[in-house]
Amino acid sequence: MTFEEIYSLDTSNMYRLIKEFPTQVSEAITIGKSATVRINARRIDQIVLCGLGGSAIGGDLLRSYLANELEIPFLINRHYTLPKFVGSNSLVIISSYSGNTEETNTAHREAIKRRAKIVCISSNGKTEKLAKDKRLPFIKVPGGLPPRVALGYSFFPLLITLTKIGLIKNKAREMKDTVVLLQEKSEEYCNLDPASNKALQLAELLHNRLGVIYSSTERFDAVNTRWRSQIAENAKSLTFGHILPEMNHNEIVGWKTLKEQMREIQVLLLRDKDDHRRVQNRMDITKAIIGEYNSRITEVWSEGSSLLARMFSLVYLGDWVSYYLAILHSEDPTPVKAIDYLKRELAKV
Repeated sequence: MTFEEIYSLDTSNMYRLIKEFPTQVSEAITIGKSATVRINARRIDQIVLCGLGGSAIGGDLLRSYLANELEIPFLINRHYTLPKFVGSNSLVIISSYSGNTEETNTAHREAIKRRAKIVCISSNGKTEKLAKDKRLPFIKVPGGLPPRVALGYSFFPLLITLTKIGLIKNKAREMKDTVVLLQEKSEEYCNLDPASNKALQLAELLHNRLGVIYSSTERFDAVNTRWRSQIAENAKSLTFGHILPEMNHNEIVGWKTLKEQMREIQVLLLRDKDDHRRVQNRMDITKAIIGEYNSRITEVWSEGSSLLARMFSLVYLGDWVSYYLAILHSEDPTPVKAIDYLKRELAKV
């Protein structure tokens, strides 16, 4: 792979956007610190984040990251409607990077009718207009990016907002550690030497192969989702995935037949040093069981000291893997023509 190949395919320069992600995270932290949100945490019984695609994954990661700290339920709503329990004691976060996500804006209007406590985050569009019309707390982030590349903006301002509301402890140290690690990894992953670039190595393993990604259910379920969605949108390629321990109760049996196809799959195990002890045991045993049918199994370990840094170490690695896989597939990573077509067709109805 050469930079000439990259420049000829990557017409919108997603390479630069991914390389500069650490800077985006720093900017997002500044935006979060500057935002004004006045809500009483004692009157919140649950959090519901409404969003889809690149605007929802920040919520997934936030829910996963805070699972051991938040004392109230936190769920992600990817639909036009809200769960029946949402009411005046619910915190509803409206996350639409473009501001024009059809499903999210419909849920936004419903949240207003139910008198929920609402915080909006967007770059523009109907989300911003409705927030201003109703004088709702609004966090404005820079626009102009594909939503999947704007993860820093959809995650860190909300993390800081939950701190300001009083639902979680201050994460300044963890965020600083994360930015430092991302800066280091940006330098490592932007070079094109396969011998020293883990992202390029993994992309080559997935080249022209169906991938299956396994991870623990705690903390890294959302990271798993992020890998699969980035590979789909950037590389125009499918990977499938599951989480442990759940897959040990069903999917693990499915490796037995279709032996020829199973041998050609590339398996990635996303692992973390603080995965539950029994899940780590399960991961080792699962690797051995699958190894009877497939020799293409690669462990991918998180890096960093804090949980936040370790989660984003794998998120960022996955973003680069999806990018290099796009180039290997001779695909421009930015366009998502199938999604654009679907939106145009829906607009006609």
